[in-house]
Amino acid sequence: MEPDHYDDFPVASLLLPKALRAPVGVIYHVARTLDDIADEGDWSREERHQRLADFRDGLDAVAEGRAAPVHPTLFAKLADVVRRCRLPLQPFYDLVSAFDQDIDTTRYADRLELMDFCRRSANPVGHLMLHLIDEATPANLADSDAICTALQLITFLQDVPADWRRGRIYLPRADRERLNVTEAQIAAGVVDDAWRALMRHEIAHVRALMLSGAPLALRVPERFSLELCSVVHGGLRMLDVIERADYDVFRARPALRVSDWTVVLMRTAAMWLSRRIGVRTPSIKSNNA
Repeated sequence: MEPDHYDDFPVASLLLPKALRAPVGVIYHVARTLDDIADEGDWSREERHQRLADFRDGLDAVAEGRAAPVHPTLFAKLADVVRRCRLPLQPFYDLVSAFDQDIDTTRYADRLELMDFCRRSANPVGHLMLHLIDEATPANLADSDAICTALQLITFLQDVPADWRRGRIYLPRADRERLNVTEAQIAAGVVDDAWRALMRHEIAHVRALMLSGAPLALRVPERFSLELCSVVHGGLRMLDVIERADYDVFRARPALRVSDWTVVLMRTAAMWLSRRIGVRTPSIKSNNA
């Protein structure tokens, strides 16, 4: 995962109630620390695994009500947040598991494998946010999973060249082989009909996934609803940007321009005011499709 994977985390958002800003900041700090252990610095793979194991021991300490052997200040703050906000620890363990996997796993055989990774790397943050605002119902958690996984998959589509340079490919091997896209083609940044077919296939799945989770934005309290509407439409617009570039993510990393943000703001306002998603929701095919 890219180091900026959590940079859009709503730490200082004005839409967050003041009482939640500190707990969200601690969660963000945990995610960034894990990201740094897994991706930053000059540590060997063995050292990274050991540091993540130490971090897991820290979570055990929080669960058992004792001082953590590593990152004592961070885990003291986390223990306080977990206690005051009644947060589950499993999402934090899931994050550790995902970062641990990301050290060694550089390819994914099929979408099921990739979705399992996203379940532990992206979805836990949504679960924690819902627990913080006391909205962690089964339906809300399921829709949050769809949104968080979609956001992670969008990042993977944006970062194909960067991930390749880091030795990773997050496009499922089954899809690449079925549509005749080779690793050599990714390395060379070749955008041909096969590549476009692959990107269309992946984008269709991600768009359907995002839209399937979008109703969550209309169920949570208003100040969170507005922000989540913007998250949904920001993600959808990014998919539009990739399509507009004829699926070429190699020459420049896809990014939202001022005109795109204007569209996102307009669609966000329309969704929030009308209480309707405003975009036709396609069906999601099998995870093996």
